[in-house]
Amino acid sequence: MKNEKKVHTINTTILLASASPRRQELLARMGLSFTVCPADLDESLWDDLPPDALVEHLSRAKGETVAATAPAGTLVIAADTVVVLDGQILGKPRDQREAAYMLSCLSDRTHEVYTGLSVRRDKLVYTTHQITSVRFRNLSEVDIARYVKTGEPMDKAGAYGIQGYGAMLVSAISGDYFNVMGLPVCRLGQILSAHFGLDPLVLAAEGEAAP
Repeated sequence: MKNEKKVHTINTTILLASASPRRQELLARMGLSFTVCPADLDESLWDDLPPDALVEHLSRAKGETVAATAPAGTLVIAADTVVVLDGQILGKPRDQREAAYMLSCLSDRTHEVYTGLSVRRDKLVYTTHQITSVRFRNLSEVDIARYVKTGEPMDKAGAYGIQGYGAMLVSAISGDYFNVMGLPVCRLGQILSAHFGLDPLVLAAEGEAAP
């Protein structure tokens, strides 16, 4: 029988304003019970903002959208992640050709991953962002073609996923690894503890330890 991670239940209802499987996985790893409630938002309306302002604005807007129909006292966690190279934002590729082009641009270079994080409960809102630098190894055309063929790049900003096959493209990282996955776990834990009276470590210590 496989070991299953136990999720500690708390009295506060938590909504995750994201459909991202990576964010769901990371939030579950923190031992929190939550419901997925993606925000319906046109993100293209704010494309002219710089990366730091963009991810903060979008994460805050996502949280606000979900909170608008949530019961009072609900804790809403929202995030938005972009990949930035030379000040230019690389979104999700529209097709395999664009994915290959993005990867060729990232090859043998360092880029930044920005994640905006917004946590709210009623009128209390805390929004911030985290930056992680990622260095790619030198990628040949064959490397890129093979990676694109896996299909992994197609639904990810910057056309790669560090938690999957994309890990084999990364030669160095400076900052929070989980930030590149889409959720700065350490920062989120600090925010929950300092501003919302919810410390995941306390919950884990008081509950049954997960294997």
